[in-house]
Amino acid sequence: MPTADTPLLRDPRFKPVLPVARPATQAGLRASQLFWKRILDLSIAFPLCLLCAPLAVLLCAWIRLGSTGAAIYRQTRVGFGGREFVLYKFRSMHLSPENPHSEYALHWIRGDQTARQPNGVFKLTTDCRITRVGKFLRKYSLDELPQLLNVITGDMSLVGPRPAISYEVAQYEPWQRQRLHAPPGLTGLWQVSGRNHLSFERMVELDLEYIRTWTLRSDLRILLQTIPVVLRGTGH
Repeated sequence: MPTADTPLLRDPRFKPVLPVARPATQAGLRASQLFWKRILDLSIAFPLCLLCAPLAVLLCAWIRLGSTGAAIYRQTRVGFGGREFVLYKFRSMHLSPENPHSEYALHWIRGDQTARQPNGVFKLTTDCRITRVGKFLRKYSLDELPQLLNVITGDMSLVGPRPAISYEVAQYEPWQRQRLHAPPGLTGLWQVSGRNHLSFERMVELDLEYIRTWTLRSDLRILLQTIPVVLRGTGH
């Protein structure tokens, strides 16, 4: 399983990660928008952290009882402006040096239809590393609860594009790199618009639409729309 110390893949199929160019005509949040977005994040993330603390303790114990390894793991992701940061998640997999997701991501980003699973979703559903506890955590997005800490530290926002992995960003076309012009989010327009039933290209289109039309109201609307998605277990 990747960690914060895992080196970038050296596979020749993956292009090197390049700095993000940001011409004035591209999508991107202004400084004033980022300020108000940050205020909203802190006003919600701090109370949520306190409220969810007892649940987090119980989940940590359940994860440790279910499999060997730390309850929380770290993974390097690419955030706002192409800057890498350490993302926190509850561990939902067995510890393993293998990473079949990197191969799958290559097909998904390139639009290869082999990335679509028999049930119609664009998601690696046959990863044998996922634990029994991890399946439950993923179903209800509980594995992402520690990312509230990422929101508080400023590496993420409550709402924004899905935080990417370095080997995914290495495959982006120039227009797709515009999705890095906003802080990555716990949830986003993609998550409440179909998530894994949408192609990578459609995901990027939704991310850019979100960035170009951003308002505080849109963030609040997406947060409210996320609640039933999580409760129904359709957000994984």
